[in-house]
Amino acid sequence: MKIKFWKMHGARNDFILVDDREGTFPGRDREFIPHLAARRSGIGAEGVILIQKSETADFFMRFFNPDGGEAEMCGNGARCAARLAHELGAAEKEMTIETVAGQLAAQVLETAVCLWMTEPVNWDLRGALDLSGRHLMYGFVNTGVPHVVIRTGELRDVDVHGIGSAVRRHRQFAPEGTNVNFMEVSPDGDLSVRTYERGVEAETSACGTGVTACGLIAAKNGWTALPVRVHTLSGDTLIVDGKLTEAGACHVTLTGPAEHVFEGTIEYGKA
Repeated sequence: MKIKFWKMHGARNDFILVDDREGTFPGRDREFIPHLAARRSGIGAEGVILIQKSETADFFMRFFNPDGGEAEMCGNGARCAARLAHELGAAEKEMTIETVAGQLAAQVLETAVCLWMTEPVNWDLRGALDLSGRHLMYGFVNTGVPHVVIRTGELRDVDVHGIGSAVRRHRQFAPEGTNVNFMEVSPDGDLSVRTYERGVEAETSACGTGVTACGLIAAKNGWTALPVRVHTLSGDTLIVDGKLTEAGACHVTLTGPAEHVFEGTIEYGKA
């Protein structure tokens, strides 16, 4: 069976997208997605996205990490899915997207996509944990998936993999684990972010839900104001906006690029 795919990226966070509105993708084969996502033996990506039919939105977005595990949502991936769905005729420029994390809204712009995120939940602005005898302060919020945010003044020197992997699997976040973001606040209020991503199990060039978490945690702590520009490892800039409330935040948006890389077909069983 030949499967048509599109390779896209959002702020260099790259994805394989498949139009699965007919429901023919071999999703029960747990080894197929890791084969597709493999950098050397497959197409290579940080996630696989299926565009499927939905009864409540323009389409349903299923997101799989490179290890084959399904995640609730992905901000950069959702922007790519929105652009492709519009191009395929599955949605207008203004659309709704059903995800495991809840329903999103998106608008395809000329050079970017604006995504209305799910309501951020499970806030903790004063989190603390012991990490091999080191006392670590952090913020936490679920912006579709769980995110720890650690403020640092030396972002270039942070051991993203070492600290990130330890926090990601810390018993405090068991059993699901968490994504881990390291954030530096510039004098003008801009943010710079590096992210250790759960499921990728490595530092990623950009993480949309992580960028959103950093923008919200920084704003809630008074370190910056919304809208805020967030600079990623990839060199791209995303915009986080929304309205802060006593309980957290609402009407949260993430605006950034969603670009094509290439497209092709792959034969199932020969990825």
